[in-house]
Amino acid sequence: MKEPVLEVRGLSKTFADIHAVKDLNLTILQGDVYGFIGPNGAGKTTTIRMILSLIHSDSGTVRIFGHDLHRDFRKTIAQVGALVESPAFYPYLSGYRNLSLFGDLSGGVNQARVREVLEMVGLSKRAKHKVKGYSHGMKQRLGIGLALLHSPKLLILDEPTNGLDPQGIREVRNLIRRISQEGKMTVFLSSHILSEMEMVCNRIGIMYRGGLIAEGDVDKLLGGEQDLAELKTDEADRAKDFLEKNFPGIRLQIPKAGWLEFRKEQWDLSKINRDLVQAGFSVHSISARRRNLEDLFVEQTGDSKDVY
Repeated sequence: MKEPVLEVRGLSKTFADIHAVKDLNLTILQGDVYGFIGPNGAGKTTTIRMILSLIHSDSGTVRIFGHDLHRDFRKTIAQVGALVESPAFYPYLSGYRNLSLFGDLSGGVNQARVREVLEMVGLSKRAKHKVKGYSHGMKQRLGIGLALLHSPKLLILDEPTNGLDPQGIREVRNLIRRISQEGKMTVFLSSHILSEMEMVCNRIGIMYRGGLIAEGDVDKLLGGEQDLAELKTDEADRAKDFLEKNFPGIRLQIPKAGWLEFRKEQWDLSKINRDLVQAGFSVHSISARRRNLEDLFVEQTGDSKDVY
């Protein structure tokens, strides 16, 4: 049985008349890469800031490794590394010097550890270069390096891939996998890139309008069955009308141009394919697949882009 690393109970925060977080409960277990997702304005960053005591909660408790954060702050927070939003560094100092300086200010780390961390985040070759010449992605990786400097047992990352190109996103994904596996570290990760979260996280929590609406193992939440079907055709709108007329009860969506999507359920895909072809439609492909994290996210939160 895995032990809880981070436990949040009844956490709440109100700004003026906005209930940003309402009676929130979270449980992150040892060894988890826990994905924390939700629409803009759902309360994710506010929650992370309360967990780190960057802002005060109105009510509720935060326990890290069994210790109450507010009663024993220094001892508890010493086991936590965090990157919240864009990291700030001294631009005219090198990456190596920045990490060394921050290490000294927070209790001291040896130079071997600084070099080890720079190697972990892929900045060894640029370690002696000034941060002002770093790309945004390099600064993000240096920020993760800073969070790792004191070998924390819990790593909290808020949008670590924000503003990165595809290569940078992939590098951060591989880094998170590596540190969670090799470093025996628990990772609490917030991101809007759902495909990345699905690849790297073993557990997720979905936040909506200040509360948690789903939490659990990724595989269990998504299901093992291939319960969705995708159909590619040149005339998706007409094909949708045809299928809704000839297959009463089928619910179709057009997720992107030229594609139809529906729950497989009792529908015979070979009959759908045959009837479409006989009716003169060009069917390029039809296949079943398991729903992904984006499907689950939309099911739970809807299509609205409104900020609560």
